[in-house]
Amino acid sequence: MAAAVETLQHATILGFDTETRPTFKKGDYYPPALIQLGTPDCVYLFRISAIKTLAPLLPILESKTILKTGVAIKDDVKELRRMEDFQPGGFIEIADITLKLGYENRGLRALAGLLMQGRISKAAQVSNWARPELDRKQIRYAATDAWISRELYIRAIAERDSA
Repeated sequence: MAAAVETLQHATILGFDTETRPTFKKGDYYPPALIQLGTPDCVYLFRISAIKTLAPLLPILESKTILKTGVAIKDDVKELRRMEDFQPGGFIEIADITLKLGYENRGLRALAGLLMQGRISKAAQVSNWARPELDRKQIRYAATDAWISRELYIRAIAERDSA
């Protein structure tokens, strides 16, 4: 984990997302189980449900110079802070940028279709992210979300700057 964090600390833009075990009963609560951080070449999946702390990731989560980009990112950060308080820095909501570009739909799947002409499968979305081992579909889904979050930010900024 230390090697991954060291690598990520050299990044300037990371795709960011979290996954949480779904709840099916009113009043049930599960903390985030997974944090995904994506670079252009690799996505790192951190099983925070297994390590039970954000401490190793705090240098990244609190950095104002490492941009963490995602959709509905405020909710993810809020849930992480519920687990362990920290001072978030450098988090950017992609939908705030795309809304100014005229894209009304704010979801990751819709924005990927609009900006990347791609389609994201949501098949693994409602699965148990806290289970001892993630299956291949979960890993692919989680990695795709973080990678696309970074790519959407870059494309949205390029579109904004060329307008």
